[in-house]
Amino acid sequence: MPRRLVGEQLRFADGTTARIHRETRLGSGLAKDPCTWVVAFRLRRVRGPAHALFRRESLLNTPPFVGFPGFTSKLWLAHDEMNRYRGVYEWDGQRRAELYARSLWRVLALVSVPGSIRYIVVPGLHRDDMIANSLPAGKAEPDDTAWWHTAVST
Repeated sequence: MPRRLVGEQLRFADGTTARIHRETRLGSGLAKDPCTWVVAFRLRRVRGPAHALFRRESLLNTPPFVGFPGFTSKLWLAHDEMNRYRGVYEWDGQRRAELYARSLWRVLALVSVPGSIRYIVVPGLHRDDMIANSLPAGKAEPDDTAWWHTAVST
């Protein structure tokens, strides 16, 4: 669990920000067949001090996804201004990332606000490259990528 990015704020093209509270990485964290995927969701009944409890408890969820074939790294983001949590992953292989994303969806559906779960799989892109290639802040995307695409202040 490297600490290099912990505490950094990510700004998204929809105008929200989220703090990185944990990073999980296997080996170098770099995939040979890179695929970035981002998930966002709002938890039911998690407000105020319960956010800190959720962030601590989420450490228990690490072993299941680290064991999935293709996992290389994950940035855990605290809730944003809309109470959405995000995970920004790097996976080795698009097919493997999509399989995991569908599996995670089923679990998240049990604890998330209905209709709040979103994810996108971006093949051929390392996680850190996605973060580095940010859009201008507040840029409205016609294909609705603003919720996951990182942004720079203008």
